[in-house]
Amino acid sequence: MTTTLEPTQDAIPRMNAESDHTDAAARPAQPIAPLTQKPGSDSAAAALLPAEQAVRLRAIPYGFEGGRESGGRLLVAMMDAEDFVAGDEVAVCAGRAIRRVAVSREIFAELMRELYGITAAQMAARLGGGGDEELVSNLEAIEADDLHRMAEQPSLINLVNLIILEAIRARASDVHVEPFEKKLAVKYRIDGVLVEQEPPPKQLQPAITSRVKIMAGMNIAERYAPQDGHISLRFEGRKIDIRVSTVPTLYGESVVMRILDKEAITLDLATLGMRQRDRDSMQKLIDLPHGMALVTGPTGSGKTTTLYAALTKLYDPTLKIITIEDPVEYELAGVNQIPVNPKRGLGFADGLRSILRQDPDVIMVGEIRDFETAEISVRAALTGHLLFSTLHTNNAASAVGRLIDMGVEPFLLASVLEGVLAQRLGRRMCQSCKTPEPLPEVYRHRLTASEKALFEGGMAWKGAGCEKCSGKGMRGRVGFFELMLTNSALRQAMSKRAGTMDLIKLVGPEYQTMRRDGVMKAASGLTTVDEVLRATQDADEAEAAA
Repeated sequence: MTTTLEPTQDAIPRMNAESDHTDAAARPAQPIAPLTQKPGSDSAAAALLPAEQAVRLRAIPYGFEGGRESGGRLLVAMMDAEDFVAGDEVAVCAGRAIRRVAVSREIFAELMRELYGITAAQMAARLGGGGDEELVSNLEAIEADDLHRMAEQPSLINLVNLIILEAIRARASDVHVEPFEKKLAVKYRIDGVLVEQEPPPKQLQPAITSRVKIMAGMNIAERYAPQDGHISLRFEGRKIDIRVSTVPTLYGESVVMRILDKEAITLDLATLGMRQRDRDSMQKLIDLPHGMALVTGPTGSGKTTTLYAALTKLYDPTLKIITIEDPVEYELAGVNQIPVNPKRGLGFADGLRSILRQDPDVIMVGEIRDFETAEISVRAALTGHLLFSTLHTNNAASAVGRLIDMGVEPFLLASVLEGVLAQRLGRRMCQSCKTPEPLPEVYRHRLTASEKALFEGGMAWKGAGCEKCSGKGMRGRVGFFELMLTNSALRQAMSKRAGTMDLIKLVGPEYQTMRRDGVMKAASGLTTVDEVLRATQDADEAEAAA
């Protein structure tokens, strides 16, 4: 089930609002002069339209023609002044005629901050009132009918919508709602780091959780088993999908919403932070007629995004490309994408068998989790298909041992594995406010001599903080990559079950560890040394002593 983010109103004026755009045929062709600078604003005008509705419609009432007492039209700033449907809704809600005024995204954002300073925390505080200790201690006693009633309250609906909207505006990848004994925590994961928000009152916990579950098509009466759901919404004219997961904890259900905003990411290897040398090596893998290429790393390291970027680069109308994923995170034009559905008997192994009967040229398997999927993947690569997949390992060379441990025959793996890309993600330094600084002494003992030599003059970089990065000095994320291309020496070692360290000794000259890739990016000002040390392992002690 999918739902759209539609804030409700406690009351909509029941009247025929005169507007400069009522019926499409009757709308006068009035010139709409775009504003080049932020106009003066009137809070009385903004009060005629709820904040959540203003965000959804991308329309902000900011004043009155001729002044507040003139009875003139309501002035409405819009990023798309030709959006007549949104204009009509504003006119009906405000109960008066409007004049649409085109503004830039920057001016719109300034007006939004100035006129709608309300946050989800402020709204939650108003809804929570003085608190209800009895409700806090008896959350489990609430009946399903009561949960439905609370979750359908207009104010509560607007609160949950505002939490989601604020997360999207903050570029969050996830929203975490975590219940504790005396507190309900709300956290946004921004650039890979959890940022705690002002907590809503504890007594709103069952209502907030139930509202999210209703939006995601879950069973709100089931509070003691994990559930998964999906929300579909539109924000500023673009489609956003949200994957919802709930698990029971000691003090209620923990809710995580993964925000999948296709337009917020660029499926390009250079934009992801991959250096030209690694992009050239990746191109060799993409150009192969058959074989297996893997991307490894922990959950949340951007593996699927990298594979999507590779498929986008690979796409050709003459090729049949099929993926099987759990779930399909982003829709790729021209690619046949299959979502895993275990409840209906469609797992990776079963889906992969069916894919092979579809005469594909290129296959992407979302993740190799077990022997059956691994074996079919290897045999697909042996029979003339180019197969991409992901695996959970700490580095590129460890992928070999992981697959052999699953039960794949070493000689088969050696004949099909063409390359492994391992990766991590770190926060990207804001390029608008980065400033040089001496390499902090606290990091020197963790860097090898060759790594310290990368910092010219012993100088590193830091983000000073500016308006573009909200004073944090960091904005966005950058990948740290380690690419191992298979050569004849590696194939021979794989077939003999060589260990990870033995394999690393046989890699070609193009191989570079994630750690060194990250340090090079820190030295050039793309990220900080701290981010590299946080995301990658320290170098070998023997090398560090050199």
